[in-house]
Amino acid sequence: MNAANLSRRDILKISALGAAALTLPLERVVHAKGVSRLAASKLPKPYTVPFAVPPVLAPIGTTDQGEPLYEIRQRAASVEILPGLKTTIFGYNGLTPGPTIKAQRGRPIAVRMINDLPPTHPQWRYTPWTSCHLHGSASKPQYDGYASDITQPGEVKTYRYPNIQDARTLWYHDHGVHHTAENAYMGLAAQYHLTDAVEAALPIPKGDYDVPLILVDKMFGADGNLMYDDAGHSGLWGDVILVNGRPWPVMTVAKRKYRFRILNASLSRGFRLQLSDAVPMTVIGTDGGLMPAPQQTVQLRIGMAERYEVVIDFARYKKGDKIELRNLGVPNSTDYDNTGKVMRFEVTDDPFDPAGNEVPAVLNPNMEVMGLLPAQAKATTKIEVVRKNGLWTINGTTWEDVIESGYKKVVANPELDEIQIWEIKNSSGGWFHPVHIHLVDFQILDRNGKPPFAFEKGPKDVAYVGENETVRAIMKFTHQTGRYMIHCHNLPHEDHDMMTQFRVGDDTPDNDPIASDRPTKA
Repeated sequence: MNAANLSRRDILKISALGAAALTLPLERVVHAKGVSRLAASKLPKPYTVPFAVPPVLAPIGTTDQGEPLYEIRQRAASVEILPGLKTTIFGYNGLTPGPTIKAQRGRPIAVRMINDLPPTHPQWRYTPWTSCHLHGSASKPQYDGYASDITQPGEVKTYRYPNIQDARTLWYHDHGVHHTAENAYMGLAAQYHLTDAVEAALPIPKGDYDVPLILVDKMFGADGNLMYDDAGHSGLWGDVILVNGRPWPVMTVAKRKYRFRILNASLSRGFRLQLSDAVPMTVIGTDGGLMPAPQQTVQLRIGMAERYEVVIDFARYKKGDKIELRNLGVPNSTDYDNTGKVMRFEVTDDPFDPAGNEVPAVLNPNMEVMGLLPAQAKATTKIEVVRKNGLWTINGTTWEDVIESGYKKVVANPELDEIQIWEIKNSSGGWFHPVHIHLVDFQILDRNGKPPFAFEKGPKDVAYVGENETVRAIMKFTHQTGRYMIHCHNLPHEDHDMMTQFRVGDDTPDNDPIASDRPTKA
């Protein structure tokens, strides 16, 4: 039996994890200080661990078509996250976050993704099948990480990425059906940087001053391993904040501008970031790349899976100054004593390269997304994210409904290059939903009829849909045809079962998300 064709009900019947274990023993005892079961003495004090960045992945060769070829093994590893303790993780090449891939617009690449994970999770007893999603890429459906296009342990799939969009910060992460949350929480996440000539010509920070910041929160058991409790599929909120896999790190900086590519890779925690001295940050990029013009903000709200590129100027400080990046929190996230701390910058007077130390008034002349007008829309699609009969649903349906339809059920079927407005409604006061629409970049038109935040005035692929909020977004369905997912990026919501799909144009043998390019034995 191929798990790609199983319903959620079937999976719960045959999985060693089982329905009871999906919720896992209720280990999470919420109190003022934290939720991890480690003694406080085993948790590092904030701002004592040095900052680090993930390595950059090098290609292993080229394909028959001359494309750079990369190879990644998804594998379990025992790593030191908390000083002096070992934690079992699932990592791309055994690393969490995984290695950064750097690509150029107009030059496709191939990534040979090998599932070298154990047949059964060592703690939670499920089968860790995977499906790798390059989030932010206009990939063909069979290379988009379609949830039911799974690669079992011992199998390999080669993903082909076209790199046909504007420069941007993407990320690759697991999307395996009904276990996305566990696999991502275990560590299957990494950044992917796409560059182009427009970005290269700008005098913005580059090289050592272009820095990824991958934010996650975790909870740890007494043995140093990760605990998983999603509170009845509502969400998981850990008490330890990691940046690039380091708990509350400290980064030394020179007296110049730095560009930070901030990704919220948490399962359920939203962040509201602010510097400790409340100096404004300059936002230059959103999910879909550079904004038309930079925007300043004192606070930056970032939901799960959102990316923002932010410039911070440390020239105003003197040697020895310490500036914290803090989290002021968002509604309906569980906070603990140290979840208000993220990382700290310590200013030096070290010499630095003065190149790329500006933020010009105009960043991105491409108005393909940000120039869209409501009058151009051919149709309006209404999307409602709602909890119904104990399940998280979109328009009252779930991914199980998609499976039972033979993967044909869709909520929309725009033609190629059609422009639509999507109205995404969250009528609940108890949850926010970061809604991700695959394939497209969109422009947020309004929130409950009011303009979007200044820092959202760039191309997006995730919309933070707040409590009792309706977000209108306009988009053009371009680049590819076929079926693509839309889902909540609170990953316990996605897995149970707030995900559906839309179709661009017609289905063809060349764009079937499951059948067009199947995994093979490794």
